[in-house]
Amino acid sequence: MFELFFLDIQQDFKLFLFAPILCAVFRAIFILKFNPHKSLAGHWKPMYHCFRYGFWWGMDFNAYVFILPLVLISLPGAFFPGWLEQGDILRVVGLDIYLVILYTAFIGKLLFYYHYHDIYNHILWLGKNAEKHNLVDVFFNEHHGAWLLLSYIPYVVICTFIVQGLLGLPTVPCPVIDSGVLRAGFDFLVVFASAALFYYCRYGGTFMHDDKPEWDTIPSVVKRDIFFARATVDDLVALKNVYHHPMQEMLIHTDEEDRVSIDKIMPEGIGDWQKMQSPIEAFKRTAQGARIKKPDHIFLIVGESYAQIAFDKLYENLHLVDGGKAFRQSPHTAVLDNFLPAGMISRPAIVSLMAGIFDARLELNEREDFWHGTVPSALPLQMKKLGYESIYWYGGNATYGNFNQFAPAVGFDKVMAATEFCPPDSPKTWVGVYDHIFMETMAAKIKEMKSDRPIFHYIYTTSNHGPYKMPLKKLGFDTEKIMPEAPEKVKKNVAAQKCMGTYWYSDQAISKFIKDMQETYPDSLIFVTGDHAAGPVPFDSGIVRRKGPSFREQWCTSFAMYHKDIDQSIFAGNTIGGHMNIMPTIMELIAPAGHSYYSMFPSLLEPLDHVVTPYHWLTRDAIGLHTDSFYQGLEVSSDELPTRMGENRFIDEMKGCCDITGWIARHPEELQPAAKK
Repeated sequence: MFELFFLDIQQDFKLFLFAPILCAVFRAIFILKFNPHKSLAGHWKPMYHCFRYGFWWGMDFNAYVFILPLVLISLPGAFFPGWLEQGDILRVVGLDIYLVILYTAFIGKLLFYYHYHDIYNHILWLGKNAEKHNLVDVFFNEHHGAWLLLSYIPYVVICTFIVQGLLGLPTVPCPVIDSGVLRAGFDFLVVFASAALFYYCRYGGTFMHDDKPEWDTIPSVVKRDIFFARATVDDLVALKNVYHHPMQEMLIHTDEEDRVSIDKIMPEGIGDWQKMQSPIEAFKRTAQGARIKKPDHIFLIVGESYAQIAFDKLYENLHLVDGGKAFRQSPHTAVLDNFLPAGMISRPAIVSLMAGIFDARLELNEREDFWHGTVPSALPLQMKKLGYESIYWYGGNATYGNFNQFAPAVGFDKVMAATEFCPPDSPKTWVGVYDHIFMETMAAKIKEMKSDRPIFHYIYTTSNHGPYKMPLKKLGFDTEKIMPEAPEKVKKNVAAQKCMGTYWYSDQAISKFIKDMQETYPDSLIFVTGDHAAGPVPFDSGIVRRKGPSFREQWCTSFAMYHKDIDQSIFAGNTIGGHMNIMPTIMELIAPAGHSYYSMFPSLLEPLDHVVTPYHWLTRDAIGLHTDSFYQGLEVSSDELPTRMGENRFIDEMKGCCDITGWIARHPEELQPAAKK
């Protein structure tokens, strides 16, 4: 009986290293495809430790390739020889299934990194409420999804061939031992060694559970380079980390846990904030007095993926935002080139701007409690107290993300969805109506409005979003006319041209709308930003000497502010800012002296030394993430910027801000209908 087990366990050993080797191959492909460095020369040491550490970390899953066949096939086969006869077939089928899972996770990681310049992270949790049709469309049209699906066929065939070849390797016969005691000892040793091997590999080359590989213990020589640090993490390990850190983690905090972190960010002398109806009431501010005459129209334009990178001089020969640059050249336009969005993707940014508190990955717009009440810091609610009617203009269908419910709850008087007010035959992407039709129709409707109150317009565009299938030539984009000085490699990059052309088109639509409103309503106060950053620049096309974006290019969205009575000096020397500084800026520009408003963050009219979001931080000279200790300078350079490691800055402030959102989400009784505020 043991002889059968001894022979069969060798079949399990033969397959043991195939999965980790395949993971190493996937790691190499990832490095070759996305390596941000000009050359891998000089990076051999971190790369060696990247593969070494990644191999052991990946054993968190790959070790089961050995133990599961042993337990499910080899052990039962020792007692039931008939089961053993099917063992190799079961091994091939089982391992093929696992290898398909590895391949699927790898393809997903490549697509995820293409969009977010990161391995799997918390953004995945937002996918459950994403527009599934759009995701499918992006997969098939932007990423050649049909070919990716067809690639499974040769992949499975090759894997099956290799697995069968490994199983066909010769086995060692069980040694003949006459002594019963020695034989029992040998049998025990084989079984014990097999279990010990699994345990040793499962915990990353150690028998000590506390020494199991994790992000914090990645070798320093690797972790000093954020790209290789990310490449170290196998795809299933990254998915496991995401699974174990759900977005709703804040919702299971106790009030006492949050009290400790919230206390750290409370204004001095505020007293016991827990006796207040909402912790937001502790952030009551008093306006210093209007800096401009109260305008009849205020526009907050949030352009989809309208990032700062396109405005940088480094990329001026692409001419992607010539309309936006013309707007910025006005002496009455104040600009900040280092500006953090409130979210890494669209909806958290939009929600944070509306509510005046960070969405903090809780998807407040999807929570029914927030369809019936809001917090004192809500932007349209506070505009209402200044006498403004508030309108949310959305370039798509407002029911997506339940903004037809959420927007009125935070105080908007009207929600205007392009799918309803634009002509019914308007061309659409999955996300919304084409920007120029949306904005032209919106402009006409604004001009038709008769109101005895001034109006605040919150506008969100949608076209600058994958998949990039718009008929760009018909919409005016001609590569040779728009970007004649661009490198030939850029002009011939079809995929990049679709992305850049859509960027150019959206900028043109936004800029024409702004010009129209400036001419129609000369006293308008206009803010223009993006919901988040998204790079239209093809870095592998010779535009710059590096192969990827800097942190600033990756995360900073755009920001400009216009009024006929302001100039750049309005920002008190600031060079940095963020979404959450916009609302208090509006208050300090137009509210009378002594007017009270709520804001967790200061306005842009007073000096800022740092900006914090749930994801990243920004100072006057550096930018970094909260999830690790990496940061870079803010220089605009064609060369690769050094990535440094240091302390995780402003972590207490970030945690306190997020825990306030968690506190409010756990106490929906604190939310009040906007009409009662």
